[in-house]
Amino acid sequence: MTTREDLTYKYNMKENRHGWLRLTPAYSVKMVHQILDKNLQAHSVLDPFSGTGTTGLVCSERGIACDLLDINPFLIWFAKAKTANYSQNEIDGARQALHLIQQRHGMSLKFETQVPRIQNIDRWWHPSVQYFLASLYQVLHNLTLPTASRDLLLVAFCQKIIAWSSAAFNHQSMSFKVARGAVSNTTLDHARYLQEYIDAAKTVITSAAQPVHGLVTIKEADSRHIPYTEAYRYDCVITSPPYPNRMSYIRELRPYMYWLGYLQEAREAGELDWQAIGGTWGIATSRVAKWEPNGRTVPYEGFLTIIDAIATKSSVLAKYVHKYFLDITLHVESLVPMLAPNAKIYYIVGNSKFYDTLLPVEKIFADIFRSAGFKSVEVEVVRKRNSKKELFEYVVSASSSLH
Repeated sequence: MTTREDLTYKYNMKENRHGWLRLTPAYSVKMVHQILDKNLQAHSVLDPFSGTGTTGLVCSERGIACDLLDINPFLIWFAKAKTANYSQNEIDGARQALHLIQQRHGMSLKFETQVPRIQNIDRWWHPSVQYFLASLYQVLHNLTLPTASRDLLLVAFCQKIIAWSSAAFNHQSMSFKVARGAVSNTTLDHARYLQEYIDAAKTVITSAAQPVHGLVTIKEADSRHIPYTEAYRYDCVITSPPYPNRMSYIRELRPYMYWLGYLQEAREAGELDWQAIGGTWGIATSRVAKWEPNGRTVPYEGFLTIIDAIATKSSVLAKYVHKYFLDITLHVESLVPMLAPNAKIYYIVGNSKFYDTLLPVEKIFADIFRSAGFKSVEVEVVRKRNSKKELFEYVVSASSSLH
């Protein structure tokens, strides 16, 4: 079994709109296509942990209706931008605004605006880069143009936030590499960075001009309590919940969320992560330490033995794992009434290891599905992950009952 990078986010980076934003936990476009190829009759798809909207965009490209749910407001904004159909007026508006910025040399970008209150921000960007970004954002914010046109320019802005930073997201513990050559307040450096942004925006606009065909609806929601209505009867679910490995989405999303105004203070990141399944950022960790299951159980034989083994090394991590799977159990229970008879569900999950204890995530998911009444539950290993030798990625699939 190999690492199969074609089944990870790396494959997406070459795929037009799919490459608009790099999110390490994201799964591959190819994986969604492979699942849909097995379910050609699917006409109403749900992704209750939609992230950057990979499932929704693939469905839209294939003319399939898809609903996306996520708890993070930035991801909701981004998925809407990524899956939207843009009118010619909106495409032209973005191009004209870009031309105006370029012709007027950034519309007099000045190093005078306020930068976000990210902790230790100088580790992320040289001060001159910070103020260049802040000034560019202010220009984009002040332009008079359709909202959808501005969204495209902001997607390119998000790309440069990371490209110009010294952050490295190649490990569970984020690191900072040697900062890229600093921008001085010279016309030459100003022009170089502005041109890099212009080039990125042109690429985004070009890919946005290609129409998509399916109807994608995106909602902000807690997937432990999926909002129920008789109108929703999904015949297919394709999703990938956060893995129980303490690698929070907030970790990688903070730069975008601060710069675009979704976060103002560090505490807000912790609050949002506490609401998410598997979140451990900031105050979320201290709250996990005080959390109790209150008699609720996870339907997997030997689960408490696993929890006890982890607890010998860390009571906090034991509670983290326990809470994670109780949250997943709540999610699956709320999913059942949303499904049509014989609907197929596909969950892309990864196992984890805490100290000497291997956490069989795929088997626990399979038993949670069985306990909720699903049939034909199967576990397929799809790739080796780039970490400890025991860690793999799986697709856990099942069918809903004839309710």
